[in-house]
Amino acid sequence: MPQPSDANSVNLSDRLAFDLYAAGRAITRAYRPLLLELGLTYPQYLVMLMLWQHAPRTVKELGESLELDSGTLSPLLKRLAASGLVTRQRRQDDERTVEITPTPKGRALLREAASVPIALAGVMGLSSDETRKVRALLRKMAESLEKHRPDAPASLAGVAPLSAE
Repeated sequence: MPQPSDANSVNLSDRLAFDLYAAGRAITRAYRPLLLELGLTYPQYLVMLMLWQHAPRTVKELGESLELDSGTLSPLLKRLAASGLVTRQRRQDDERTVEITPTPKGRALLREAASVPIALAGVMGLSSDETRKVRALLRKMAESLEKHRPDAPASLAGVAPLSAE
């Protein structure tokens, strides 16, 4: 729980959001050389992870799972298709729905990508237990922030508003 002095501080180093931002940027930088070897950006890697887990997936499913809007996701999927890693195909029963499926080349990339999480875990400086705790706290925080966002459903109106970091 933030201390009153932390909530009122103007020091950037006292801001949880900045720590999360800095950690996110550091993680992205750590991923970059690993993913460069695969020819993927981090968002493309996330899409491929979803597809390796279960395919085909609709564009809508990918967008919801990865919290990406269609303006971000569509060009990303076009680049993955152009590189021969996925196919995009309209459903026969509903032409408004586009399904994304990894190609044989895209499926084969999974073998090379298997080393990425291991390499990243090795440079994060966290034990397995610490990693589990951080992930649980981040999920808890994300769920709470989602419940308290300004455009949250009216059913959450009675919930106390967010205080400062």
